[in-house]
Amino acid sequence: MKRLLFTLTIVLIALVSFAQTESPHMSFKGVPIDGTLNEYVQKMKLKGFDCIGIEDDLTLLRGEFAAYKGCTIRVSTLKHKDLVSKITVVFPKCETWDELSDNYYSLKEMLTEKYGNPAEVIEKFQNNTVPSNGIEGMFLVQTDRCKYVTVFETPKGRIRLSINHNKVTCYVLLSYFDKINGDVIRAKALEDL
Repeated sequence: MKRLLFTLTIVLIALVSFAQTESPHMSFKGVPIDGTLNEYVQKMKLKGFDCIGIEDDLTLLRGEFAAYKGCTIRVSTLKHKDLVSKITVVFPKCETWDELSDNYYSLKEMLTEKYGNPAEVIEKFQNNTVPSNGIEGMFLVQTDRCKYVTVFETPKGRIRLSINHNKVTCYVLLSYFDKINGDVIRAKALEDL
């Protein structure tokens, strides 16, 4: 009798685990973008990320992402609404245009493989000029005369890949926006208007 009860319990557990459906939320590193800031950060720590800074509506993590070491992950919520809706990856800074564009195109290729063709692509320099060398390319990025953005739309949300800078530091930025929680936050903002 004990053996039969044990076997039935194992079968029931197996059926329940197989019957679980996929989360309706967009995922980052296999974790649905949902829950409170603290809950989400704890899940990211289990994925190997280290906490490097905390503010009211933002936590900064550091770790490896998509085979890039030393990435900074921004887990953010809307003030007064402790609900995670956006995850941003700041890839390590690049010193040359070749390195920066290689990172961008490599990530774009992997995202296209996973999510299909992008919904929007803008890859140009101001006045459609082509930099004559890598130094000029970096200068154009640093002076806001370069716009490289690729957007992927999915039923669960949006993914935005871009080349960015903070003064003279240039890097690739990748943001994940969860649709469900983004809509909740938008509804809250609309109430305020």
